[in-house]
Amino acid sequence: MRILIIISFFFSCTQNIIAQPRPALEITHLTGNFYIYKTYNLYQGSYTPANAMYLITNKGAILFDTPWDETQFQPLLDSIEHKHHKKVIMIIATHSHEDRAGGFGFYNKKHTPTYSTKLTDEILKKDNKPRPSRTFENDTTFTIGGHKFQTCYAGEGHTKDNIVIWFPKERILYGGCLIKSIEAKKLGFTGEANLQQWPKTLNKLKQRYPSPSYIITGHDNWRSTKSIDHTLELLK
Repeated sequence: MRILIIISFFFSCTQNIIAQPRPALEITHLTGNFYIYKTYNLYQGSYTPANAMYLITNKGAILFDTPWDETQFQPLLDSIEHKHHKKVIMIIATHSHEDRAGGFGFYNKKHTPTYSTKLTDEILKKDNKPRPSRTFENDTTFTIGGHKFQTCYAGEGHTKDNIVIWFPKERILYGGCLIKSIEAKKLGFTGEANLQQWPKTLNKLKQRYPSPSYIITGHDNWRSTKSIDHTLELLK
């Protein structure tokens, strides 16, 4: 009887997952030439959103992290070209997980330059996953198509390789999964986290980038600038 109940529960959960329609690609204007795009994948039995961003420059579009949903790799390119008449010329991943670097293999085949830090590249190599075509130092300033941005490695947190990206003119802090949404009630996946170092890393960011106009979190609602403080509370 117990086995029948377990089997029944398993099939009920499976049917619920299958019944859920996977949400489509969502693109939202942030400010100026910046856009937040959202894709979904299964996490703990339900479709969960991952936030990423792209910037339109004079040279073309720059992606900050790849889609989490592999079915959206090409539709994202198509959407950008249709909406902005620009091709993607550069992709930067903020750490090695699938919701950030999972599209490297696809975009490498399309000969779109992909980038990560050397540490992220080492992790991808160790895990036998597609690697970036190019690497950079942890703290690097890029100037492309009239826009300047800076990558920053402040320390370990969600992962040992997580970086953030700062846009000084617009005061945008693209935090990725290092910073949790104001809606988050838990830290999410912590299998590779450094829980002792994470608060120190966040406090370094607060000192280095005071009063950002926007903080883009890795998942869920990204519209609050109190998300770093909220993440610190979750880490207590």
